[in-house]
Amino acid sequence: MDESKKYWISTADHLLDETRQVLNEYLLSLKLANKAEATIEKYRRIVESFFKDCSVSLGDITTEQVRTWLTNFSIGKKAGTIELYLSAVSSFFAFCLEEEYMERTVVKKRWRPKIPHSLPKYLDEFEYARVKVTSEHLSIRNRALLLFLLSTGCRVSEVASLRVQDIDFRKRKVDVLGKGRKIRQVYFSEECGLVLRNYLDSRSANEEDPLFMNKFGNGLQVQGIQIVLRKVGVKAGLMQSFHPHMCRHTFATNMLARGADLQFIADVMGHSDLNTTRIYAQIPTEDMILTYQNIMG
Repeated sequence: MDESKKYWISTADHLLDETRQVLNEYLLSLKLANKAEATIEKYRRIVESFFKDCSVSLGDITTEQVRTWLTNFSIGKKAGTIELYLSAVSSFFAFCLEEEYMERTVVKKRWRPKIPHSLPKYLDEFEYARVKVTSEHLSIRNRALLLFLLSTGCRVSEVASLRVQDIDFRKRKVDVLGKGRKIRQVYFSEECGLVLRNYLDSRSANEEDPLFMNKFGNGLQVQGIQIVLRKVGVKAGLMQSFHPHMCRHTFATNMLARGADLQFIADVMGHSDLNTTRIYAQIPTEDMILTYQNIMG
């Protein structure tokens, strides 16, 4: 990570000096807590935006001012966007309260919009088969990439950051640096291992090299992986857009359908909250559908 970028420091000139100082303390606390760079940058921009519309000192902010800001901001915005902005501002004010820069809570829990939880998009049995057949006609790199995503359940950012030295072919496992910079072990299938080994042999890979590389010899980044899967989806004739996170959801639903414990799935996928994994239990598996059809006709 490029430390010189200093994404955790606000330089917004519309902020009061005291507010900017406290905001930078807050952002630094997020960095020290190993929050993702993208998350810290997003929270920084949101808090800066709030104080552009509400330019008062921290000690003078009232609940009514925050509610007015939220009401004006919410016009024409989706519930998810409102929830994100309110979470960022609420997190900052909670820090100020804890550090005694503020004396009262100015954000109410009842303001949070109710967001319906949609089920994860995943490949059903027939779509999965079509993707696997399509994979046999891909380049060795793209086939290895696809099989790796489907058999590990890794996040696309995790795959993009992997090096050859992270792979243990004997045990068919890989050490992944996940959210919060926590390392976890994931495993890949025998088929994936064979294709991945052939791919690495085809390019005479060094231990320090990125696991997946582009045609210029650099590591394949998130956007590049997304493009590969989008093209695979088109070739396979999928009706929905095929993206890396769909491989992650497919991995989870397949594991659940085969009887894996929710806690095990959570550990493999790097979920810190088991409730995140529980959503997969709401997806009807093929066995559930078959049982229903046998009973109800």
